[in-house]
Amino acid sequence: MKARARAARTRVPIVGTALLAIAGMIATVAAGCGGGAGAAPKITTTARAGVAPVPPAQGAYFGAWVPEGGGPPSASASPSPSGSPSDSGSPSESPSASESPTPSGKDAGKPGMAPVAAFEQRLGRRLDIVQSYRGWKSDFPGGLEKSVADGDRYLLLTWDGGDTREIVQGEHDDLIAKRARAVKALGKPVFLRWSRDMDKSTGQKSVHTSADFVAAWKHLREIFKRENVDNVAWVWCPTARGFSGANAGSYYPGDDQVDWICADAQPGADYDYRDLSEALKLFMEWARGRHKPIMIAEFGVPKSYGPRRAEWLREAATTLQDPQVKAVVYFNSDEQAKNARDRRRSYSVTGDKHATSALRELATTPYFNPRNLPVTSGG
Repeated sequence: MKARARAARTRVPIVGTALLAIAGMIATVAAGCGGGAGAAPKITTTARAGVAPVPPAQGAYFGAWVPEGGGPPSASASPSPSGSPSDSGSPSESPSASESPTPSGKDAGKPGMAPVAAFEQRLGRRLDIVQSYRGWKSDFPGGLEKSVADGDRYLLLTWDGGDTREIVQGEHDDLIAKRARAVKALGKPVFLRWSRDMDKSTGQKSVHTSADFVAAWKHLREIFKRENVDNVAWVWCPTARGFSGANAGSYYPGDDQVDWICADAQPGADYDYRDLSEALKLFMEWARGRHKPIMIAEFGVPKSYGPRRAEWLREAATTLQDPQVKAVVYFNSDEQAKNARDRRRSYSVTGDKHATSALRELATTPYFNPRNLPVTSGG
């Protein structure tokens, strides 16, 4: 068991404003500077502003993955996002409906949106980003994706990766082209996070090498370009832990191939307690060398932290108020838990009054509400 890890924290005030300029297909954002951080970072993206998601001028979008229930998978459950996501967009899980309010609002009755609406009701605001998971050969968009696209939230579509060498050899070109046309047909801005956590050793049978991954990434982008898909922002997302030994940076396809740099940053089940700042430290140091907006796509506080969960979330709110961080997505699920007793891999705040209150504080902080969405008391 590793000892408790705590990182030195630098509180970053939000100052200044940001300028969004567009030159052809390039959008450049100058974000507000942070205390002691020097000049404001120059952020670039190949995404087309007004069509694909680009960084907010100030602050960071707030989003979440909110599957039905939130408990650990049952024996008959579909695979979780840590494996091959189910075709429905929400893995089947042990119900915890008694812990959730009856969802209300105009979107609650739309396919796949009841859990999202209930979560938003507890937070006291709408989400900027709703995440969905799809397997490599899954047919999408499904009900959830269509419902998100039908409203004013951004869709973060996490698409599982296939065999990189087969992709480069063209064996899946028809599938990729079909999916590209489907995403284009949504007609709304979409964050596309393909083959996330590619640096994990568990995925090497299909990822093969970092060079294979980069080649496959470029092949996908070329097919999307051929299909004239311009409503997609490409999100490259290894694990934050991969920067401490797995050489995650070697999987980076290049600045001209990536719109958003991302990391999955759960604290790790081998720690008794670990701040988000410590989990993100090496990734953030690497990302400073890239003029790209940062997304933290899967962060969550383990239930094993007990009464300290609220403290962890309040520290996370400070850590994430970084001028380069432009989107954060909470992982409100227990589906990675090995069983019902595994609290180190359980991240849902549903039913935890104090953790929910702290997450609501984060979500309603002006920095994480750049669109100035209406805020209620929650509950």
